[in-house]
Amino acid sequence: MNNLLRLEEGVVRIVADDPWTLVREPQAPMPAGSVILPLTLWLENPQQQAVWLGPDDEVESLKPWFAQLPLIALDFPSFRDGRGYSQAYLLRTRLGWTGELRAIGDVLRDQLSHMRQCGFDSFAVREDKSAEDALKGLAGMSVLYGRSVIEPRPLFRRR
Repeated sequence: MNNLLRLEEGVVRIVADDPWTLVREPQAPMPAGSVILPLTLWLENPQQQAVWLGPDDEVESLKPWFAQLPLIALDFPSFRDGRGYSQAYLLRTRLGWTGELRAIGDVLRDQLSHMRQCGFDSFAVREDKSAEDALKGLAGMSVLYGRSVIEPRPLFRRR
């Protein structure tokens, strides 16, 4: 994937050598190497390597396969569709997913800080945008008032 940003040990960097290929269409020919498949195609053969979920897919359906999944990607078909934030938060908090959680689709700089707070640790920034510019979006805000995946205590509890 082009324009991929990944957090590693709290430091964000641009990934130049991402081994994963995103398969968008179930009818598309299967590329060689590591693939990220849509849930419907992945469920036909759960031994495949990674899966991506659309906004209507249930994250709970993946729990039996958490041990073998190295990566779960959540699709943002439009920057106006926020269901991926809820899916990420559920995966990290309620379901305990600890593997790589990637945002794909219409991912823009202004969303990255909030995505990070919801539990994403890699971001496939839209290909027509600059990855270098998007890095600034992860700087976020200096103070988080509410709770999040990265800081579960609200501000008044941290004082």
